[in-house]
Amino acid sequence: MNEQFPLFVLWYAVLDWILDRVEQYPRSVRFTVSDRIARLALQVMEGIVTAIHTRARSHILRDVDAYMEILRVYMRLSMDRKYISMRQYEYISGEINRAGQMLGGWRKATKGGLDAGPV
Repeated sequence: MNEQFPLFVLWYAVLDWILDRVEQYPRSVRFTVSDRIARLALQVMEGIVTAIHTRARSHILRDVDAYMEILRVYMRLSMDRKYISMRQYEYISGEINRAGQMLGGWRKATKGGLDAGPV
């Protein structure tokens, strides 16, 4: 199953954390900022799972990297607007960075061959 892949395991925990937090965002941004954050986090998970199960994964991993970068921006905005605390921002940005490092290693391995396995 997917649980044997460290990036999947890490992102599953990140996704769970993010979904818990965005439920607590103010009602005024529930269908804009919080919805967009949740959708991006879900797109990252979908990309990871898709990349695990396909050989032509380089474009998928590139898209996942872009989604993570956009998610970083939205999490920073969330902290700046006080939807999450500084401590929560430090935690989630660290976890996104860890996932990004794993993804970067996977992307680098993929450049060496189409069937490079997931991290």
